[in-house]
Amino acid sequence: MAKRVVSVSLGSSRRDSVAEVELLGERVVLERRGTDGDFAKALALIGELDGKVDAIGLGGIDLYLWAGGRRYAIRDALRLKKAARLTPVVDGSGLKHTLERRAVAELAGLIPWKDTRVLLPSAVDRFGLAEALAEAGARVLYGDFIFALGLPIPLYSLSFLQKLAFLLLPLLTQLPFHLLYPTGKEQEKRVVDWRSRYYLWADVVAGDWHYLKRYMPERMEGKTVLTNTTTLEDVAFLKARGAKRLITTTPRLGGRSFGTNVMEALLVALAGRELGEEDYLRYIDLLGLRPQVLDLEEAA
Repeated sequence: MAKRVVSVSLGSSRRDSVAEVELLGERVVLERRGTDGDFAKALALIGELDGKVDAIGLGGIDLYLWAGGRRYAIRDALRLKKAARLTPVVDGSGLKHTLERRAVAELAGLIPWKDTRVLLPSAVDRFGLAEALAEAGARVLYGDFIFALGLPIPLYSLSFLQKLAFLLLPLLTQLPFHLLYPTGKEQEKRVVDWRSRYYLWADVVAGDWHYLKRYMPERMEGKTVLTNTTTLEDVAFLKARGAKRLITTTPRLGGRSFGTNVMEALLVALAGRELGEEDYLRYIDLLGLRPQVLDLEEAA
């Protein structure tokens, strides 16, 4: 029988999908089920799936935010994780820290990172990516204050961001999650305001797709988008804005790239246990996971 992996997402059910893959001699069914921002529905669904599937991914929410080597648990996410007593529940952070960090090095032949201007709207969501970009010599604008808190404070120093995160994350992670990140129908809303100008500065915009899309300006000529969790509709959205290329850090299956939480749950299901960083790196090599590059100008 095929293994089954389900992503329970606080995002829109419009983006639900199912795909079946065969990896390392195992058939795995990958499913994404959105709850339209309904936290109680997500809790109930995880409880319903517990013990009936091989792994559960948390979509549209992180279990942890990171700064340096420290992690800070998001209170609402821990409630979701505890709803399952038998089935492992993961949020994709382990894979983000390994797969996305590697992607920066693997893309060096395509993107000359040194002095390339990169907009990363949320570094605490993807600290491994943030560190890798800084190490590669990119000029990174860390947009945590701008996009999460609505404050016009661009940060260009990762070490300074880290110090601020040490102070603020213990408090922010205790807030209701919808105050930190759009859920349900809010993910579908676009906001073109003063924040959009930071896209015009960047050569590459990277990170969470919902953040990127929410504030994206009408024109994106010459821009590269580095993200995941994109559908065929999202590809059309980027083409219409003239973006140069789309790079996803997770594979495209059935016309879409699944989120890191789905892919992490997939690896946990294959292994039959929760994994550490070395395990993720080994599976990345075994499965040959590499950045997927789509030239939007040619595809047009």
